[in-house]
Amino acid sequence: MHLAHSVITTGDSPLLQLRCEAFLFDLDGVLVDSRAVVERTWRRWAQRHQLDPERLLRVAHGRRTRETLQAVVPHLCLDSDVAWLDAAELADVDGLVAVEGALRLLSTLPPSAWAVVTSGGRALARRRLESASLPIPRVLVTSEDVTGGKPAPDGYLLAAKRLGCEAASCLVFEDAPPGVAAGRAAGARVVAITTTHSAHQVEEADAAIANLVGIRVRSDATGFVVEIP
Repeated sequence: MHLAHSVITTGDSPLLQLRCEAFLFDLDGVLVDSRAVVERTWRRWAQRHQLDPERLLRVAHGRRTRETLQAVVPHLCLDSDVAWLDAAELADVDGLVAVEGALRLLSTLPPSAWAVVTSGGRALARRRLESASLPIPRVLVTSEDVTGGKPAPDGYLLAAKRLGCEAASCLVFEDAPPGVAAGRAAGARVVAITTTHSAHQVEEADAAIANLVGIRVRSDATGFVVEIP
């Protein structure tokens, strides 16, 4: 099954209508708003090394810690620094909240039809979901599970496989350019949530919306019909 789409009009508002067999969600910026934690952590680390934190924050969202360091300050991409950053993020849960509409949307989906694909580690993913009072998915693909991080499609391909379907039949939800690129490379349609980046920055997605509030899902004999406002 490959995703079909159409545009329908309800009142004055056109809706993008997509079909899929399963849903693949990024975590940070899509299900959990962790911007405060991410920015605090990277600012603290930058201060330790007397670096401009803005250079790091421009690329940190959506990437694994090691790959952010490699992209911006490769001479500091040391195991000790990766470990410090990962431990700092794991310890900080202040301000973690669910993205608007996340709990309602997940509660409408069968547990066998959705997965989370994150650039963070497994312990971090579980802690953030629990801190935001969101369910732990049956399929959780984390940085430990794949060789290539986003924008490589590895995580989304693996999640689709574990759900028993093709990635091309899945709908991906992302918030950052590397994640959008990963979803597209996997062959999936991608909906961008503009929590960490502007609509212009995630323009490669099939749609860009502010949060998950307006999404409606209904099931039929072949999968799901998803309406995107």
